Parts: sequence; C-alpha cells; structure tokens
Amino acid sequence: MSSLLIVNALIINEGQRLEGDLWVRDGRIAAVGGDLQGRAADRVIDAAGRILMPGMIDDQVHFREPGLTHKAEIATESRAAVAGGITSFMDMPNTRPPTLDLDALEAKHARAAEVSRANYSFYLGASNDNIDAIRGLRVGQCCGVKVFMGASTGNMLVDDEQTLEAIFADSPLLIATHCEDTPTILANEAAYRERYGDDVPMSAHPLIRSEEACWKSSSLAVELARRHDARLHILHLTTARELAHFQPGKVTGKRITAEGCVHHLFFDERDYAEKGTLIKCNPAIKRPEDREALVAAVADGRIDCIGTDHAPHTLDEKAGSYFEAPAGLPLVQDALPSLFTHVQAGRLDIETLVTRTSHAVADAFKIQERGYLREGYWADLVLIDPSQRYQVQREDVLAKCGWSPFEGRELPARVDITVVNGEIAYEAGEVNDTVRGRRMDFAAVR
Repeated sequence: MSSLLIVNALIINEGQRLEGDLWVRDGRIAAVGGDLQGRAADRVIDAAGRILMPGMIDDQVHFREPGLTHKAEIATESRAAVAGGITSFMDMPNTRPPTLDLDALEAKHARAAEVSRANYSFYLGASNDNIDAIRGLRVGQCCGVKVFMGASTGNMLVDDEQTLEAIFADSPLLIATHCEDTPTILANEAAYRERYGDDVPMSAHPLIRSEEACWKSSSLAVELARRHDARLHILHLTTARELAHFQPGKVTGKRITAEGCVHHLFFDERDYAEKGTLIKCNPAIKRPEDREALVAAVADGRIDCIGTDHAPHTLDEKAGSYFEAPAGLPLVQDALPSLFTHVQAGRLDIETLVTRTSHAVADAFKIQERGYLREGYWADLVLIDPSQRYQVQREDVLAKCGWSPFEGRELPARVDITVVNGEIAYEAGEVNDTVRGRRMDFAAVR
C-alpha cells in the first residue's frame, strides 16, 4: 500500500482543532499531530487552508442491490459517497429479495468486497417471522437489526406485538428503527383522498405522515427498549416533539440514541412548492420549527449521529402523482458539504459536526478502528476546502439515478480529497475506481 503525508492542515478531531500534519503508512494512520515533515511518503499533500477530518460514516443508506439496480447499485452509490467525503456506509435490508437471513447478508458483503469504493456493513431486516435469524446473530455479522415500525417499505413492516417484544428482548445487536404509526397514516390518507381524490398535493405529505404518527411509533420503541434494556437507535427524527425521548451529551453509555438526516436538517415544508415529489421521503420533511429544533438537538447531543438515508429513485418514478411517486432521495454526494451550511451560519461548530458524522457513529455502533484520527486506526480521511463554494448541478451527479435534491443550491464547502484505508479514493472531481473498501469490524453493544 502507498504511504501519504498530509501537511499544514487544520485538523479537526476529538473536539479539538490543530494546525499540523498526518502521516499514513500501510493503510493506517502512523502519526498525527504537529510537524511531521520529513517522514517518508510516496506522496506529500500540502493542505494549507483546508480542513482535515475523519471521513463520514453513514449509518443509513439504500444502495438498492440486489433487485432494484435500475436506480442504484453498490458500485455507483459508493462512488458518489466517496466523492462526498463518506468513507463508510451501512446499507438497509429493503432490497429484492429483502435481507432477512445470514445467507443474504453474506451475499451482500461478498458483492461489496468486489465493487465498493467505501467501507461497508449491512443491516439484517426484521420481519414478523424471522426472530430465530435475529437471535442467532453474532457480533461482526452485520451492523444491526433494522425494524420498520411503520409502513415504509413493502412486506417488512413489523406490526405483530409478540414479535416486537421478542426482538427487543432477544436481539444481540443494536436495533435501528424506522418509527411511524401505520394506522395513523392510513387514517390521514383516507381523509385526504376524501378531500382531493388522487390529486393530493405534496404539501399534505407532512400532515399525512404526521407528527402524531412519528410520536406514537417512537414512543413505543422507546418503551420497549427501556423495558428490555435493549440497545435502540431511532433513525431519521423529523419532529421537535420526539426529542423529548433523548438525553443531551456524549453517546458513550447511552442505551437509546438518535439519528438526524441531512435533508431534514436542510429542507422544510416550504420547499415542497419548489421541489415537490423530489423531496418526498418517509418520514416526511416537516415544519421550519421542527428543522430548527433538530439542528439544535444535533448541537446539544440529543441527536447523536447524522446520516443520509440515501434512497435513490429515477426521475421517471419521481414524476408520478403524490400517491404514485416513491419516497426517498439521493444524498450521499452533497451531504457533508450541506452540513457546512449550519457551520457557516453559526448553528453548529465544526467539532460537533465531526463528532456527529464520525466519532459518535463509531461509538454508537462500536465500530473498530474507524471514526477518529488516531495512530493505528484505518486512514479514512477527508480534506474539505471551506473557501470553495459550489452550485450543485445535475451533470455532476454520480448517483445512478442522475439527479440531486440540492440542484440549484449553493453549498459553502467542497470535498477536495477522500482517503479510504490509506488510498486516495477521490480527488478534485475524479473517483479512483481501483480503490476498494473493507468490511467494517464491530465490538459487542450489549
């Protein structure tokens, strides 16, 4: 493996900022700190004026493989991810067929080993009838168990009370939940169909996938987790009300944690007028005051991790009516730069951004030797140029679906270089397609 020396960077790591250098050898960080110039390296990068931070670890993506590869696949989406400074990802189980057993998990890992530009792990999906597969999981076989406690995706809704009790009582791994209450959503859909027929406006989406639907489901998840002392991670919070479930502060020692997603931190319901179904997602983007509360929760630690929920669909699919257009949007390429919007505005400091996108994700999932700039850790790094604003344009999109919800928006910082396991995976607009990620390692969460 090649060696690399990065000099004169503004290093952001473990709550501190330092002007200094970082040396990479044999895929790992060999030294980090002050003046390291003179260390032997195949390449020296002068990073003056740029920010050096650990690569983002995305705890929630939908790369659509197997079965939905007309809209995305591991190879294409991991290319977009490294272009956006994401060095590791955890992929969701709602593929075709769904990932409901160990054989399906291992098939995904094998495929990622062949084609992924970033490091990877995969969730085992929960269903109403695979509790034995969940009970049989061992540390390292996957990143966690995904439970759809809402009608988000096909036949993977877990709505049997006994099954939910068993999952929270017996899962040996972290439980990650999508929380929306199905009966509430169906009642809201019926009311809007009665009023509008099939021509329901997109502005109704946050009222159909409502605050109450989110609250009922997340309250149930929290109650189950507390009763069984389960390790619960609630994904993609969208409401200020739900923040009452969570405690501020460091992720270490928490049994119940939360994720916020970049699009819920960036957009609000006023954007439906311009973006329409392009920002239709489940749970829905909601009110400005919800978005503001989510950003504040990222700042104080009630939201522990920031992910993308990258979920591509084709433009043809998105062109349908409210009920026809699928929920989900592509996000990995511009996610990290979009978060610098909050840094620039003073809502977040850059140390907190690094904690929520890297450190806390590694801690929450017990990822081994990643998520920090530490000697001996894998060299997963990103260099950000905070002086290079850019406008998102369709022709630059690397995701297979070919579009971005950020199109036309100017973002305040640009990813310059992404390093995965010590190798430059992306630089100045070009992906290095020879780089391959590695399977992530985990420690026990219980």
